[in-house]
Parts: sequence; C-alpha cells; structure tokens
Amino acid sequence: MPRKKFKPSFAKASEGKPHFEHLKSKWINRHRNLQKKLWKKHKNSLEWINRSTKNLMIGSTASLLMLSHPVTSSLLAQTMPLMNDQNNTNVRQKSVHTKELLIEALGKLLPQAVVPLNSDQENNIANLLTEYFGMPISSVLYGKRLDRTYGYIGAEQHLSRYPGDTIATHFDSQEEAQRYAQSGMAPGRGAWGYFNDKLQEKYYIAAPTFLAPGWREHSSELYKFFKFRKMIVVNPENGKAMVVVIGDAGPAEFTGKHLGGSPEVMAYLERVDGAGKGPVLYFFIDDPDDKIPLGPITIK
Repeated sequence: MPRKKFKPSFAKASEGKPHFEHLKSKWINRHRNLQKKLWKKHKNSLEWINRSTKNLMIGSTASLLMLSHPVTSSLLAQTMPLMNDQNNTNVRQKSVHTKELLIEALGKLLPQAVVPLNSDQENNIANLLTEYFGMPISSVLYGKRLDRTYGYIGAEQHLSRYPGDTIATHFDSQEEAQRYAQSGMAPGRGAWGYFNDKLQEKYYIAAPTFLAPGWREHSSELYKFFKFRKMIVVNPENGKAMVVVIGDAGPAEFTGKHLGGSPEVMAYLERVDGAGKGPVLYFFIDDPDDKIPLGPITIK
C-alpha cells in the first residue's frame, strides 16, 4: 500500500493561504479591533495625552493603558503619536510662567504713555492675565465696565469697617499698626457703606465708577454692580498682583489719578503717591461664587 506523503500542517490553511499568512491576517484584524476599542474606551484620555506637555505623565498614562490592554507598542504608537521632545515633534512644552516673563509680555502690549487701552490691547492683556493667574479676567463683565483699565493709582486712607471703628481699633497686630496707622482713617464711610468683612477694607480700591459708561442713565444699576466688585490690580513694572474689591468711589478727575488703593494695596504693589506715582492695570474677575480669596496672588 503506497504511503501518503507527509505535508507540514502549516503548508496550507483556509482559502489556500499559507498558515502563517492566515495568522498574520487574523492578528492584523485583531490588532485593528483592539485599536478601535482602545480609542473608543479611552478617547478623552488619549486626546488629553496628545495635548499633554509632560513626558513623565505621558509615560505613566501609556503604561497604565498597556497594563489594561496588553497590545503591542506599535498600537500605542499609532494611537498616540508621541515622539521624543528632543526632536521637537508632537509633544508640546508646557508654557513657563514667571514674573519676569509676565513683565516682558506686558511691556510689549502696553503703550509707552499711560493712556486708555483700546479694545485689542485690553483683550490681549486680559487673556495674558487669565493665563498667568489662572482665573477668568476681563475688562467687561456682564456688559459693564469702568472708564479705563490702565492708569495711575494714588494712596487712600483706611475706611471705617463698623460703627465706632477707629485707627486705634483698626489693626489686628502691633506690627500692622506700625506699618499702616500713619496713613490715617477717612472721616466717613466708603461709597457703599460698611464692608462685609475686614479683608474687603484691607484690600480695597477706589474706582471712579461715576465715569463708567452709562452711569448717568443707569446709575442705580451700576451702583449695585460695582459694590464690592472683585478685581485684579497688577503692577506691570514688577509683576505683583492682588485680588481686591471696589470699596469706594474716586479719585476726582482733577487729581490726575485714575484709581485709589488702600495702604495695604499700595504697599504690596510697591506704588507710592505724589511725584513717584506709577501705573497699574485693573480688570474684573468673574467670580460669581466668591471662591477667589482677596489679597496678594502668585503666578500659576
């Protein structure tokens, strides 16, 4: 009886394809299906990774995905086209925010003279401050604005926080009294009466709300809007910034000043009155839930 010739099992497979080609085809299909499932399941994460700017974070996330889906590295390479940032490819470097860079950027955006900014300048500066300080900042809020956003600031006195408040009872420590008592206390209350708390008085500004667009026609509405309205004040020459509230109205136009600051505000911003006065930027902060604290702030 003639013997049948032995044929290796991998010689033929379904549809006449060599077995290894059949396996290769199955693996490619499985590879593609896994890629689709991975992208569908982790789309948001993968898109975030593509926008991420930290290689360490990218590596960690990729490792987690590889543990969850043991696929080949080529799949991850196709899904997340991330290259070594030494080659300046798809990895975007995180923006570095420093006080020096903020001063430099503001210097390029501000006019040489201390004059009202145009809308483009205001928008560019508001976007820059939003980026550097991590809070929504704008020159216009709910369709309302002050007469300007860039001007000279002058020194104001302390304001009464409650009936019977005097310079002797005003400070929380002897150190504060020694630093700020010499500024004195105004004889009356601020334009909006007594403050809600002592931090509002400590970090208040006086703004010429009476010069705001629409004041004559809508003074009552604007009066309510400006009451203790939260703002950011920035010294563009040293990068120092504070979150403050509008606590009083002023100064008068004939003074040549466009804004007033409490003794604490002036001291922190390193602004002085008189011949040595300097400009500041002042923009609204959109904080409807009152979550942003008053006082000095740092760059994010």
